[in-house]
Amino acid sequence: MKSGAAWLACAAPEEVDGFLGGLSDNALAALPWLFEFWALPHQLPPEGDWKTWVIMGGRGAGKTRAGSEWVRAQVEGATPAAAGRAHRLALVSETFDQARDVMVFGESGILACSPPDRRPVWEAGRRRLVWPNGATAQLFSAHEPEALRGPQFDAAWVDELAKWKKAEDTWDMLQFALRLGPHPQQVVTTTPKNVGVLKRILGNASTVTTHAPTDANRAYLAESFLAEVESRYAGTRLGRQELEGVLLEDVEGALWTSAMLEACRVQTAPKLDRIVVAVDPSVTGGAASDECGIIVAGVASDGAPADWRAVVLEDATVRGGPTDWARAAIAAMERHGAERMVAEVNQGGDLVESVIRQIDPLVPFRALRAGRGKGLRAEPVAALYEQGRVQHLRGLGALEDQMCRMTVRGYEAKGSPDRLDALVWAIHELMIEPAASYRRPQVRRL
Repeated sequence: MKSGAAWLACAAPEEVDGFLGGLSDNALAALPWLFEFWALPHQLPPEGDWKTWVIMGGRGAGKTRAGSEWVRAQVEGATPAAAGRAHRLALVSETFDQARDVMVFGESGILACSPPDRRPVWEAGRRRLVWPNGATAQLFSAHEPEALRGPQFDAAWVDELAKWKKAEDTWDMLQFALRLGPHPQQVVTTTPKNVGVLKRILGNASTVTTHAPTDANRAYLAESFLAEVESRYAGTRLGRQELEGVLLEDVEGALWTSAMLEACRVQTAPKLDRIVVAVDPSVTGGAASDECGIIVAGVASDGAPADWRAVVLEDATVRGGPTDWARAAIAAMERHGAERMVAEVNQGGDLVESVIRQIDPLVPFRALRAGRGKGLRAEPVAALYEQGRVQHLRGLGALEDQMCRMTVRGYEAKGSPDRLDALVWAIHELMIEPAASYRRPQVRRL
């Protein structure tokens, strides 16, 4: 769905002239303040009887503007003096300064978004905004959760919740204060982080979400900023959080962490002595089936095994039937010049190799059978990461998400870690199994 602004940008000049020429003087004057016309889809509140709307997005994705405009929609009536849906609001940020400088006075703050006849007055001494119709918005700091004990509100805007130091206490106090009117509501605008309070909110049945990456709002961002951050962070785990606005979850006791994976990131792969494609096949196909994990990795194996270094080159995972993943795996071999394909055959047995041979009868193939659980199989691979002996190219975000949810106890998330399983097989084939059979040449004594 395109916004009105997007339509104007794409429309022919005569269409734009016709549209603007058809507006009355009042409608033309009101157009800059009609947010529904200019908004991106993630900036508009979802339909339904929700209590909390969480807007998650990358840096600069337009979250603050969405929060400011939602506040406007709550307090403004049909005329400047008419009452709106909400009369008493709470504006909560990490500090008072951030609440004032971003939520109130920022370039996308409430004052900048309000038309002149409905613009509220800032009362600095009382840390609040007062609208022409008498509605008020009080500022609060998340460093002082007890300040929310006593006041009461019918709406609230919470900004950058995921980085608050006292997020749990402040959020709980706000919930007790949000008790006025027939249906009090709140909006949370935040770049996601793996914190308990945000995950708890997202898990509530009364919570709705919208999401957008930084790039969704690129028309309002400096090209130099986009070029710099995309060059530096695109394809990294930090970039998935800060640019794509994805909530990255590291479970307690995970064999891999976000910090570990960021530390193993490289821009280019070194000269590799051997490359393999590892496959964790899905026996059935269709939209509801598991993905078929396909991971391409290589190893530089000069010297003793302790000096070997592996690099994960590509995640070529696909969803589909046996023929689909077989073709994808063979194509990955051709792209990277891989010497061998390895695949787990616990589920499919001889069918796995048979499907691959139907596509390419001569492909170098080795069948692998798992004798231990996923967590135990993954442990020695995780140890190589801890030693700094496995590196990642960019663009492996979905694989890394699975890695950060694998523990010795098993995979702690929904579905199957197909990408991770394929990774484990690849590293076993490249490093662990060859190292086990490695023997130094014996020097005969005379």
